[in-house]
Amino acid sequence: MTLEISVLDVLPEPFAAVPTLIFRLRVTDDGAVPVSAIALRAQIQIQPQRRQYTDDEAALLTDQFGGRQRWRDTLRPFLWTHASTMVRGFTGDLEFDLPVPCTYDLEVTGTPYLHALRQGEIPLELLFSGTAFRPAGSSGGLGVEQIPWHLQATHQLPVAVWRALMDRFFPHAAWLRLDRDTVDALIRYRTERGLISSDAAVLQLLDGASAEAAAAGPTVGAAEAAR
Repeated sequence: MTLEISVLDVLPEPFAAVPTLIFRLRVTDDGAVPVSAIALRAQIQIQPQRRQYTDDEAALLTDQFGGRQRWRDTLRPFLWTHASTMVRGFTGDLEFDLPVPCTYDLEVTGTPYLHALRQGEIPLELLFSGTAFRPAGSSGGLGVEQIPWHLQATHQLPVAVWRALMDRFFPHAAWLRLDRDTVDALIRYRTERGLISSDAAVLQLLDGASAEAAAAGPTVGAAEAAR
């Protein structure tokens, strides 16, 4: 197998029904026999250890990776998503698109990490697999080749590209999955207090919790840390 794949660019798909990033890829082939088609799969991983983080970003990532003092052990590559496409036949090289559907559901792996980022780039690694087809001599059939496990590519996805995609579909909003009983309780709380939205109800609850915490004073752990 003589294939190589590189990432040229990543842009939001403006006409998709769901949030979708278009990865513009180039495949090159040094083989003597043309490629008839490729059934391509990509596993896209995020490499969080390959970038720096502001204090605000680090605070939002505490739930995922712990405090900065733990990052040496916890900042490890993780799966973001899978994608697949069919690549048409070519000789030499070809540029093609890999559509990657995205979500703003904060319960889905990868989304809390992406939500926490405010600037810079997202280090990605694409691990490819699948099947390539080539003409098999004069019989008119097709030869089958498995794409090798070491075929991969890296890309630095600008945070601004991902945020622009989410803003297009969910302007200044995000999805948070709640238990139905929790939703019922939130609706009752909002109605009883005459609040105009669930946002207002949650903010009031958070403000109340912050006031109670301030009145109670520092926790044992915080007091010990301050010594």
